[in-house]
Amino acid sequence: MDNVSTNTITIKDMECSVLTNENGFQINVFNYGASLGSLKIPLPNGEKVDVVLGFDSVDTYKESFGLNSPPYFGAIVGRYAGRISKGLFTLNDQQYKLYPNNNKNSLHGGKEGFSQKEWTIVAENSGKNPSVTLEYSSPSNEENYPGELDVKVTYTLSEQNELIVEYNAKTTEDTIINLTHHSYFNLDGHQGSVENQELMIASEKLVETDTDNIPTGRFIDLKNHPFDFNLPKKCPTSIDTTFVVVATDAVSASLYSPKNNLKMDVITNQPGIHVYVGGNCFGTLKGKGNAAYHHLSGICFETQNYPDAPNHINFPSAILKKGEQYYHKTIYKFQFV
Repeated sequence: MDNVSTNTITIKDMECSVLTNENGFQINVFNYGASLGSLKIPLPNGEKVDVVLGFDSVDTYKESFGLNSPPYFGAIVGRYAGRISKGLFTLNDQQYKLYPNNNKNSLHGGKEGFSQKEWTIVAENSGKNPSVTLEYSSPSNEENYPGELDVKVTYTLSEQNELIVEYNAKTTEDTIINLTHHSYFNLDGHQGSVENQELMIASEKLVETDTDNIPTGRFIDLKNHPFDFNLPKKCPTSIDTTFVVVATDAVSASLYSPKNNLKMDVITNQPGIHVYVGGNCFGTLKGKGNAAYHHLSGICFETQNYPDAPNHINFPSAILKKGEQYYHKTIYKFQFV
C-alpha cells in the first residue's frame, strides 16, 4: 500500500491528477475535457506500456478540435455522445435545434461539448483504490440543451487493476443526456497498431444506420455478419458501429494483445457500446512523445445509450427529468493471460 498515491500536478498548462495503485498501474487525468491522458501498465518484463493515445499539451488538445474530424482523445463526451439527426429533438412538446457540427447532424455535444471544457478537480482519494472526481456545470441552453446540468465524473484505479469511470448528473429542467469516455486503447502501447490485437464483443445485434451514420431505428442481426465478434478475431481496419449490450454489468467487450499477453475487459451498465477504429484526423498532429498516430493506432469502446435515441421511441430513453439522477458506470479491467 505504500506505493498507492494521488497527487495533482501541472503538465504543460493542464492541471493533472496522477493516480497510482499498489500494482504500479498509473493514470493521468487532465482537467481539460476531464481527459484520460495516459494509462501506464507494468509488464512482467519490467517495462511499462502506455495503452491510451493522447497529446502532450493543452494547446494540442485544443488544436485537435479544429480538425475536420476531431479525435476526442481520452475525453468525457457530452451532453450527448453520438449523433443526433439534423441536430433536432423534441422534448415535452418543444423542439430543440442543436449545432450541426457533423455535416447536417449534431455530434458529441455540438460545437463545443464537454470534451472542450475546463473541468474542476473537486476530490481526490489517495488511499486504497485511489480516485479523482471532476465536476462541470453546464448552463441552461448551452449548445441549446435545456436545463442546467451538473455533472461529476470519477476515475478510480482499483487494486484489481480496473479503471472505473462513474458519471453522476442532475438537471434543473427535463433534458437529454448521453455521456461517454473516448479513449483510444492500444494494448501494445500508444505508438503501435491494433491490427494484430483480438476483439470480442458479446452482442447479438447492432444498430442499423444510414449513409450518414444516423440510426434508422432498426437493428441488424449479427449472425453471419462481418461484425460478429462473439468469437474473438482481429480488430477491423475500420468500424464506427453501436452494438447492443446483451447483459449489463457483465463483460460486453474485450481486447487482447498476443504481444504482451494483456487483456482488457469492458463492463458497463449502459445499453450500448459504440466501437470505433479509423478517422481522418491522423497524420496531422503528432501524439504524445512525438508519436505519429495513424488510423490503426487505437480502438474506442464508447459505452453509452444509442445515437439519436431521443428521436426513436423504441430506443432506451435518453431523458433525464428534473429531480432524477443520471448514473453511468463503466469498468475497463486489465489482466495478464
